[in-house]
Amino acid sequence: MRPLPAHLPLPGGAMIRVLRRWVLSDLGIASVLALFAALVVVGIWLEPVDVPINLIFLPLVLGILFLSSRMLPWFAGYILLTLVTAGVLQEEYTIRIATALGVMATISVLVIVMSLRRGQIGVGPLRGQSMLVDLRDRILAQGEIPTLPREWLVESALSSAGGSPFAGDFVVATTRWRESLELVVVDVSGKGEAAGTRALQLSGAMGGLVGALPPAGFLPAANDYLLQRAWEEGFATAVHVSVDLATGVFELRSAGHPPAVQRHAGSGRWEMLQAEGPVLGIVEDVEYACIRGQLDQGDSLLLYTDGMVEEPRRDIELGIDHMLGAAESLLRKSWDGLADRLVGAVGSPDDDRALLLVHRRP
Repeated sequence: MRPLPAHLPLPGGAMIRVLRRWVLSDLGIASVLALFAALVVVGIWLEPVDVPINLIFLPLVLGILFLSSRMLPWFAGYILLTLVTAGVLQEEYTIRIATALGVMATISVLVIVMSLRRGQIGVGPLRGQSMLVDLRDRILAQGEIPTLPREWLVESALSSAGGSPFAGDFVVATTRWRESLELVVVDVSGKGEAAGTRALQLSGAMGGLVGALPPAGFLPAANDYLLQRAWEEGFATAVHVSVDLATGVFELRSAGHPPAVQRHAGSGRWEMLQAEGPVLGIVEDVEYACIRGQLDQGDSLLLYTDGMVEEPRRDIELGIDHMLGAAESLLRKSWDGLADRLVGAVGSPDDDRALLLVHRRP
């Protein structure tokens, strides 16, 4: 017998896919859990002594985890109804059964009230957490370094305040027609999870703007975007550098950000590059001064956020000196991995930290 072609669809394949989508949907999950609760009530009706009434509560626990806030109050109301029915079917009422019914009914009412309050979100706790994790991964994806010529080493490192998975610092990296490298380091006001939601929106916007606009137009456009959002804490600092991958010539612009530093391989000295410009989201119709320079073979450039250099009761210039001293000590091993090692060695663990290293190999 000849084998069936690999591309031939299986009988009932479309129906299986539809059924799978339904079972994984909000309505499908609620229907399965409701059926289980109904079977428990039937079991209590047939064998009230052998079937524990607490089993009715299991579907509610699963519903709290997996159902959206729009579906959950209806499902909790259904569970409340099944509890009343199960209570009526009891042959005798003990203190234990009465207490269990009272506790489960109270929790069901609380679930209804709380899910109605968070109904605007429309997702359950586990789905909400998975959405936040996905959004966090999107921020990290914005900072993934694109494939570059072998003479270029570019690394980024991020660390959030207190080890939180969300932070207000992020990096955006992209290439323009494979001729220039566009890099942005951003510090959104606040820290940790408090700044994470604003960073989520801003990173997506900046990822689109930096690749679509000429270097001179990027920071003004980002400033306009923040002004339109009108957030209560709607300001951010940023530094943007555009590097010609063929010549090493770069343009650097800053919006209230700590100064970038360039290491000259010939002298082994670091030079601060302080470009003038106001923070993003405060003033309309602003211009950002440009610093032009060149990365020769062996030269390096560091872009970083204030969490790397600022500490209470310490001048920022001392913090920069401390960071550069640590960099000199760490780079004796290798430039590779220096970004992660430097973020782990300096800065305050109570503040978000981000660092971007650009090195042109000799």
